[in-house]
Amino acid sequence: MQQQFTVTGMTCDHCEKAVMRAIKQIDGGAQVTIERSQNLVKVDSTQPPEAIAEAIRQEGYAVAE
Repeated sequence: MQQQFTVTGMTCDHCEKAVMRAIKQIDGGAQVTIERSQNLVKVDSTQPPEAIAEAIRQEGYAVAE
């Protein structure tokens, strides 16, 4: 299922990697595309959006509702 999240606080490559790692921890097969300049994270995953958003929040980034 294709999902899209607005994530603020990503300022560098390390931030992108942290967000990607958080998503991959709950779904190792997820396809993740990050467009940092637009604060956009696109995820193709079988996990529910709430679980993905929570994983990103646990890394310290804000996810818009």
